[in-house]
Amino acid sequence: MFRFVARRLLQIIPVLLVIITATFFMVRFVPGGPFTAEKAIPPEIMKNLEAHYGLDQPLWRQYFTYLGQIARGDLGPSFKYSNRTVNEIIAQKLPVSLELGGWAMLIALGLGLPLGVFAAARHNTWLDYVCSAVGMIGICVPTFVLGPLLALFFGIYLQWLNVSGWYGPTDRILPGLTLGFVYAAYIMRLTRGGMLEVLNQDFIRTARAKGASETRIIFRHALRGGLLPVVSFLGPAIAGILTGSFVIETIFQIPGLGREFVNSAFNRDYTLVLGTVILYAGLLVFMNLVVDVMQVWLNPRLKFE
Repeated sequence: MFRFVARRLLQIIPVLLVIITATFFMVRFVPGGPFTAEKAIPPEIMKNLEAHYGLDQPLWRQYFTYLGQIARGDLGPSFKYSNRTVNEIIAQKLPVSLELGGWAMLIALGLGLPLGVFAAARHNTWLDYVCSAVGMIGICVPTFVLGPLLALFFGIYLQWLNVSGWYGPTDRILPGLTLGFVYAAYIMRLTRGGMLEVLNQDFIRTARAKGASETRIIFRHALRGGLLPVVSFLGPAIAGILTGSFVIETIFQIPGLGREFVNSAFNRDYTLVLGTVILYAGLLVFMNLVVDVMQVWLNPRLKFE
């Protein structure tokens, strides 16, 4: 396992280099600049600003200078917030986005796994049909539709929850539920399909023939193998939750990193765009590595190769 993890970590370096290169040149080729949205700036002040941030240098030199900064762990200064660095902004905003993603993943697993297990255990019964209908609704309704509907019903009509802000514990409910419900539907469908496949195996029939209870069969014999599709889905699910938080943070006015990423794209804040892209890419690659290790642990037929 150590060799497998070490090899995968070494593979992250060229992947991140490609992502950094593509993002660096794409944001520079977009029309406009970090100071074009401001009010009319005299040419001499614009020249001083470009010299201060190194934008007056050739593009290839800016690229290699930025790579050197990344190697030292410095993501550079923000063009929008002149008195703050990208490292400081990420350190302040990232915990909010990670907390939102954690609540969403907790809701997704807390809803999806039990519904999938119940649907498989009561196959072709009313419980299976209800769970499948809930999963279909979650798949069909996008977050940018579900979020305003939940805010309208629970926040405006019933006035139970706040529809914006990130202050108290109750402010986590609507954003977490909106982001987690969609992935709960996928997890429910994958759990149901994986469990049904395992429950039709010969060793399950043998366990039933030996007199094992249905609860023991499900949780002792079938659940581990039935969760393999869910574990495979966790990597893309985490990626979707992180990128989906951009929309949720905008809808519910959450001061997270996703909202800063959207604003930095509009403001042409080159360094903040690059910093958030590098961070999210690194997190996603790392989570895919964790998912691969979990797959081998759950399935003895797989090896660290």
